[in-house]
Amino acid sequence: MHKLLIFISILLIGWGCSGTIDTVNLSPEERLQYAIKLYEEEDDEEAVKEFEAILLQYSGSSIVDDAQYYLAQTRFLREEYIIAAYEFSKLIKNMPASNFVSDSQYMLAECYYQLSPNYNLDQTYTVKAIDEFQAFIDFFPLNEKVQDAEARIHELNIKLAEKDFTIANIYAKLDYYTASMKYYDQVVETYHDTKFAPRALFRKIMLLMEREREDEALAEMRKFMLLFPEDEEAEYIGELKTSLEEKISFN
Repeated sequence: MHKLLIFISILLIGWGCSGTIDTVNLSPEERLQYAIKLYEEEDDEEAVKEFEAILLQYSGSSIVDDAQYYLAQTRFLREEYIIAAYEFSKLIKNMPASNFVSDSQYMLAECYYQLSPNYNLDQTYTVKAIDEFQAFIDFFPLNEKVQDAEARIHELNIKLAEKDFTIANIYAKLDYYTASMKYYDQVVETYHDTKFAPRALFRKIMLLMEREREDEALAEMRKFMLLFPEDEEAEYIGELKTSLEEKISFN
């Protein structure tokens, strides 16, 4: 073992001086170290070739999960996020006992996070990212990256909330009140911890008042004061609620 470590060290020094080498006579472990060195030096094109070669030639070896993980990481480094997601998924599915499973689950979610577009575009990848980050939290609750995953989920939920809030506003402008109410409700109920929730409930209240649906508006005002007492519109809603309560009780 000591001789192997010395030999690998000599190889690493040689690689640092001469670039790519003939890998035919290397052991699986030596070839893996060479491929990882290429990855670390961001020679990503050669690294991909080496990791793929290792997976083909040494499929039964103990280093196969290392090669699979670093292949996925290299794809991620190349910003090939769809391919990277596929490679991380392969490790999770086919090598469940690997030490790389937790990191691969996080990185799978991160691939979809990187693919998540602006809020006004299709949000399929946003939803996928949320699902995979949540899976990471559920399966690895003690992992040090759980807080990062929770922050990512919150950020992505803000994007989804903004999309639904924008759709609700568009429907309201087009006088499609039933549809707009539905989307405002969805923002409040699903994304209650985002800044768009109080905005959505405020807009719903204003719509109800415009249509003289005062009983429903009052119920929503009470809900607003209960859920968002610190919101910048809370004082105005509180005054409106008091006024409407007096009016209804007088009638």
